Amino acid sequence: MPSSGRTHVRARPERTCVGCRKRAAKHQLLRVTAVEGVCVPDPRGALPGRGAHLHPDPTCLDLAVRRRAFPRAFRLQGTLDTERLREYIEERVGGTPAP
Repeated sequence: MPSSGRTHVRARPERTCVGCRKRAAKHQLLRVTAVEGVCVPDPRGALPGRGAHLHPDPTCLDLAVRRRAFPRAFRLQGTLDTERLREYIEERVGGTPAP
């Protein structure tokens, strides 16, 4: 049987960071969900509900907050508390907390 010339490349899911708007592999981004008005990190991707993806970088988090990307991604009205998410990212990156 003749070969079609196609190689079998395994598909890798990509997501867009809500902060910097750059696409990256799903495993490179942190999934975030909204639970009772709070942005909660979901590193295992097991929490129910809509998720937004973010590079685990304080710069991307700051961009997402400034652009009001989380309420839009979760399709919610009003502001969301991102303090828990900020603490998680700064702990993971090893940076110093923002004032």
